[in-house]
Amino acid sequence: SARANKPVLTLFTKKPCPLCDEAKEVLEPYKRRFILQEVDITLPENSAWYDKYKYDIPVFHLNGKFLMKHQVDIQKFEDQLMKLELQND
Repeated sequence: SARANKPVLTLFTKKPCPLCDEAKEVLEPYKRRFILQEVDITLPENSAWYDKYKYDIPVFHLNGKFLMKHQVDIQKFEDQLMKLELQND
């Protein structure tokens, strides 16, 4: 089924991150359509992401490609999600 290869949405985050919590709420209605993967940029193994994104979280990648930062651009997210779903069918 097409559902098996759902797009992966990666959230670069750290604790606490009120903006990240807010972003996750906005994405809640879509959660059946993607797999959410959270990356804590404060972990030692993620130091490269920390250097890159420490002033920008939340940052989102969709299937490994940069998508958006600071807040959810729902239109952009929907467009990209739709594109990936069409490719998978």
